[in-house]
Amino acid sequence: MKIRYLISVPVWVLLFVNCNRFSKTEEKAEEKAPNILFVLADDASFLHMGKHSPDWVTTPAFDKIVEQGVYFENAYTPNAKCAPSRAAVLTGRNSWQLEEAANHMAYFPTKFKSFPEVLYENGYHVGYTGKGYLPGVAYDEKGEKRELLVKSYNKFKKDAPTSEISDNDYPKNFETFLEKRKEDQPFFFWYGGWEPHRSYEFGSGLKNGKKLSEVKEVFDFWPKTDSVKTDILDYAFELEYFDSQLEKMLDLLEEKNLIENTIIVVTSDNGMPFPRIKGQTYELSNHLPLAIMWPKKIKNKGRTVKDFVNFIDFAPTFLEFAGISEKESGMEVIEGTSLSDVLFSEESGRITTYRDHVLIGKERHDIGRPNNEGYPMRGIIVGDYLYLKNFEVDRWPAGNPETGYLNCDGGPTKTAILDSKGDGKNVFWELSFGKRPPEELYNIKTDPQCLNNLAGKEDFVSLKEDLYQQMEDKLKAQNDPRILGKGEIFDGYPIYPAKFMNYYEKYMNGEDTPKLNWVNKSDFRPEDAD
Repeated sequence: MKIRYLISVPVWVLLFVNCNRFSKTEEKAEEKAPNILFVLADDASFLHMGKHSPDWVTTPAFDKIVEQGVYFENAYTPNAKCAPSRAAVLTGRNSWQLEEAANHMAYFPTKFKSFPEVLYENGYHVGYTGKGYLPGVAYDEKGEKRELLVKSYNKFKKDAPTSEISDNDYPKNFETFLEKRKEDQPFFFWYGGWEPHRSYEFGSGLKNGKKLSEVKEVFDFWPKTDSVKTDILDYAFELEYFDSQLEKMLDLLEEKNLIENTIIVVTSDNGMPFPRIKGQTYELSNHLPLAIMWPKKIKNKGRTVKDFVNFIDFAPTFLEFAGISEKESGMEVIEGTSLSDVLFSEESGRITTYRDHVLIGKERHDIGRPNNEGYPMRGIIVGDYLYLKNFEVDRWPAGNPETGYLNCDGGPTKTAILDSKGDGKNVFWELSFGKRPPEELYNIKTDPQCLNNLAGKEDFVSLKEDLYQQMEDKLKAQNDPRILGKGEIFDGYPIYPAKFMNYYEKYMNGEDTPKLNWVNKSDFRPEDAD
């Protein structure tokens, strides 16, 4: 297979600054195509990696990427749930442009090609360890299982520090991957950590030296109890473990003299797996950590970029750096834009004028509603404001109470909130699980927790209408079925695996239902549905 090469950096700078679409140049560079290490935490928040981290969590490997690369202050996923977020990364398209793959637990449509598949076709050594595209499945035209990340490297295991942390020996599997590549062959490797996804071994953070006193602030939408603080520290311990495995991978690249020409991208698929964050569409749900390092090419290291960037921008960035045009790739039309202009600008702050907003949204994230329904939302972030449109306000945003609020992972914080409702402290329950108004508007600069809804205030009527119009125009241009009045299509897509179809009806009728590993028995609260 033919390996494609990069055009020179000076030409890139001239060609791609302020461009809205990447393209392939006819020029051939003398330099080798870069390696790519894509690193994805599973459920880690923007505030807990890098510059904004509190005292109770440290991520030195991520900090190294920040110091020696570029830190992105405003990076967002279009959909804050594992599978649709990862689908957006792999295709360069927003989740509402991905048919079945807009949903969690989906059958990935055959028509959508992933960029790792394209890299493999063009001479790259491609593989992954840990979590790839999940939960969901992909099949090819022959009905055979398809690996969107080409090949898994998960053979090697080791003793994990807790009963809930994965036993995957991530660095060893990465080393094996590198040993399998041909001499001088460029590689793409996806390190998909299973951490800090739930479940956690309760008290593992305390057991490993953390202290409750370190948690000086708790979000205002959670009770400030010791059980919640313990839960936070358990999350922190798993996040630090994820970071420690990355550190070993960076050491490996150094030892093999590969780090100089390797693009290292570190981020997370969605916010922390706690109520009102993961699976929702608030600032803390979709706003994610992102740092990119490429020693050979990125100048003025340690810069902070404030342009709004999106997970759909990764695919065109990697294809550009590999010298592959969108047309050559065979992929469906890519919505994202290459990050080369901001990576090579050498400037800090706002670099471009067109990266001034991001679109976000969701459809069906989990099972447990009647008729396999989701909770459709769309939103737009422009400047300091987040506007949200809730399309089906009679539905429960985090899932139905009687089936366990299944769009929220079980854990001590969820339990504390559900129990607080019984104590008459309904505010926590309302914020995380209660039904919502048709529109929400927040100043995310002054109110990053999104507690003060401005949508109903007279002073913000004009702004709200302008943001809705901007969002609607862009979604129509992207042929979003929801905004075009055809949103029911998302609820009609099958759930993978099939045993989860019609879960609500089976459960309510007393039929046998599959065991759910992401909720606690105490999460089922039929009394809350009244």
